Amino acid sequence: MKTGSLIIVGTGLRTVGQLTVESIAWIRRADKVFYLVSDPVGESLILQLNPSAESLQKYYVHGKLRLQTYKDFVDRIMESVRDGNQTCAAFYGHPGVFVTPSHEAIRQARSEGYLARMLPGISAEDCLFADLGIDPATSGCQAYEASDFVINHRKIDPSSSVILWQVGFVGELTFQQTGYANSGLPLLLEKLAQYYRPDHSVFVYEAAVLLGCEPVIRPFSLCQLPSVPLSPASTLYIPPAQTAVPDRIMYQRLGLTI
Repeated sequence: MKTGSLIIVGTGLRTVGQLTVESIAWIRRADKVFYLVSDPVGESLILQLNPSAESLQKYYVHGKLRLQTYKDFVDRIMESVRDGNQTCAAFYGHPGVFVTPSHEAIRQARSEGYLARMLPGISAEDCLFADLGIDPATSGCQAYEASDFVINHRKIDPSSSVILWQVGFVGELTFQQTGYANSGLPLLLEKLAQYYRPDHSVFVYEAAVLLGCEPVIRPFSLCQLPSVPLSPASTLYIPPAQTAVPDRIMYQRLGLTI
């Protein structure tokens, strides 16, 4: 095993309060730390834990393809690993959820013979379940990235909960400093109309990222979505529209009654 190593950690959505003890220890002991967090308080905390910490935010450039930005993240992280450093990369939320570069960095590191692993963190989905009072075991839960749902043949079970991530920039491939036109939103609504009535109640949700702040929870009818303010952090939660259809044969085979 080579001398360099890589540990990927998650800071949670609120770095102060959701950063785990294990992640704090790895940030402190690392020779080099890279980070991408969504709030200045979290950034300050990481810098206090390890003065070597370097932000990856600089790689986001207006109009630049996000996939190129992610490649730049990986290249910079792997440069440190190859230099023999015990390297730690901290990403907000869960480092394995909507963090393409974390998976690619670990893949590259392991393929080159370096020790690499990922630690879990609190994701936006975890916050959504808590803030909206949802138990995914009650009716089941389907989750799709909004653009992925639009451009692929995805199917929805209206008897389950549905979570659509990143509804604020459907079909957008580049980073936009000034906001997204979200021209793909009508196509998203077109697909959802196959499963839900226009007046079906839904929620736009954004987790709180600062200690003491409240999450954004906006209830409205599905047909009103075009008029609801959306940001890159917006998530669409769709409650079940119908009850599950019992499989009477399976009930009988299990010795259960309906």
